[in-house]
Amino acid sequence: MLYLLLFALGGLIVFAVIGIAIVFFIDGFEGIKGTAANDYRYISSFKILLVAQQIGLFLAPAVLLSIVEGKRLPKFYGMKAPKVNLLLLVAVLSICWMPLMGFANELNQKMVFPEFLKGVELWMREMEDSAAKATEAMLKATGISGLFINILVIAVTPAICEEFIFRGAVQRTIFRIKSNPHVAIWLSAAIFSAIHFQFYGFLPRLLLGAAFGYVYFWTGSIWYAVFAHFLNNAYAVSVAYYLQANNQSYTNAEDMQMPWYGYLISAILTLALFKFLKNMTDRTKERELNSSDFSLKP
Repeated sequence: MLYLLLFALGGLIVFAVIGIAIVFFIDGFEGIKGTAANDYRYISSFKILLVAQQIGLFLAPAVLLSIVEGKRLPKFYGMKAPKVNLLLLVAVLSICWMPLMGFANELNQKMVFPEFLKGVELWMREMEDSAAKATEAMLKATGISGLFINILVIAVTPAICEEFIFRGAVQRTIFRIKSNPHVAIWLSAAIFSAIHFQFYGFLPRLLLGAAFGYVYFWTGSIWYAVFAHFLNNAYAVSVAYYLQANNQSYTNAEDMQMPWYGYLISAILTLALFKFLKNMTDRTKERELNSSDFSLKP
């Protein structure tokens, strides 16, 4: 865990310098000053720095940890080629849990602090408003090329970088400290949610992190968690693009609600599909073990 912290600090510094150099090459000093002043006219510069941050803070430490451990990256993180049937199951599961995550977001948004913590609540609200402005600026896209860039920056890059660090590195490290998979999954999910510093989205992000964690733990391959993460982010990007094309704010998507039984159906389907996924992967592992045992017999 200490290695991860040191690598994250070093990676953040190194890739921040690389990102700033690229911004300078494209937009000059104006781009650097614009990003420092939160001037969203230089949104392309923000996206460059975001990608650099993701790689330096998340992906690089995960890769360096495998090197320190003396393990090959594919074996260390479980990078077996994904199977089509499991990818489809993860896709259906991701669709089914979306209403449930929306309900968790609604509950989180209604969070109210007692009077003596009003200062903390105000600070959190200000951070949330600032993050919402940055997100809305990031999600603005013109044409298919803009949509493709947003999917690459907001869906593909975080899906790979964040899953390798939080599920691949942090989750397995906690599991080595405390050999209980549920503790490892939920603690890494809590860290994953907290590090975004969006407190009014902590609960749905915590649940998402745990969902990705169980997908990774049961399948044994990081790519299924990456795929689920990608689908979640790509959906948000696509909805924002659609709303923008119809002259609406992306925040309108958060206003869409469904009746209570819709959330209940979402919860039931999600739990049932998680159970099905666990049973399917357990059977696969059992067949592989039996096949291996048979091959070793004289």
